Amino acid sequence: MNRHDIEPTQLVNEQATNDYLKEHWENRSGSSVSHAGPTIRIKTGIFIQSLKFFNSTEVNLSGYIWQRYRVGLHDAIKPGPSEVGFILPDQVNSGSDIEPREAYRIRSGNEEVIGWYFEANLRQPFDYSKYPFDHKTVWIRMWPKDFSQNIVLVPDFDAYEATGLSDVFGIEENIVLGTWERKDTYFDYRLSSYDTNFGITDYIGQKGFPELHYNFVVKRKFENAFIVYLLPLFLVAALLTVSENDELSNRFGFNTSGFIGASSALFFVVLLAHIQLREQFACASIVYIEYFYILMYALLAAATANTYLFSIRSTIWRNVILA
Repeated sequence: MNRHDIEPTQLVNEQATNDYLKEHWENRSGSSVSHAGPTIRIKTGIFIQSLKFFNSTEVNLSGYIWQRYRVGLHDAIKPGPSEVGFILPDQVNSGSDIEPREAYRIRSGNEEVIGWYFEANLRQPFDYSKYPFDHKTVWIRMWPKDFSQNIVLVPDFDAYEATGLSDVFGIEENIVLGTWERKDTYFDYRLSSYDTNFGITDYIGQKGFPELHYNFVVKRKFENAFIVYLLPLFLVAALLTVSENDELSNRFGFNTSGFIGASSALFFVVLLAHIQLREQFACASIVYIEYFYILMYALLAAATANTYLFSIRSTIWRNVILA
């Protein structure tokens, strides 16, 4: 069981990362960190090349993740040619996932940079209550491969041109997002706790361990949802015309039974569109756009009842006049 204990804090540079780790991890008193030895930090970077939402809870990503290993300091934990230096805990097996594979291994001075190409399906909870005016924060949670040790992944800020509060980095500039547009990206830590030690004695990461997240925010384009889901509702509302003027009714061939039949047909049109909408958010509560469908159901019922009352009133007046 995973629980985020505090609100995430955006990291903008290496100094912010050092301050955060000292406050929330390395200087904690009465914890298992104190006897686990000094924290080993591994600089980790990421670059996203493609993104696709499979459904309301799964997103497919591909790109590169790299890590910097110091010669001498990280020799014991450096992954071999057939190993991967990170774990994506939120990844789900779709049957078509590609295992991360090493793309390059470059030695520069006293560092060795290892990069892997990855493709993964990540399952995450998203809030759709404001659809189609919503935005999504997709995160990639990363663990070190030897997560039983006191190893913390830190952002590789030197690999990016700018990582400020308003900078967008780590994602393809011309990425195809379909009905989405990119808004923001950032690194942060989230202190996660677990109700298990994974079978590891004195597991230091069980309580309040800082897990590195790379986050990017995308905003939905309103135009697509308006054309697909709202425009048909406005057209249906425009067809619900009723007149008590006998001359107009005769001119347009209006009668009660015909209007009720047309209302029934329009009701099924709205219902089918509503079902199609709900299929996209099967796991979500009612979304904002659904209130328009509920309003349309009420409008159809009111228009049908109103037409029926018109017809009854006209019949009563005719009987009175004839009498």
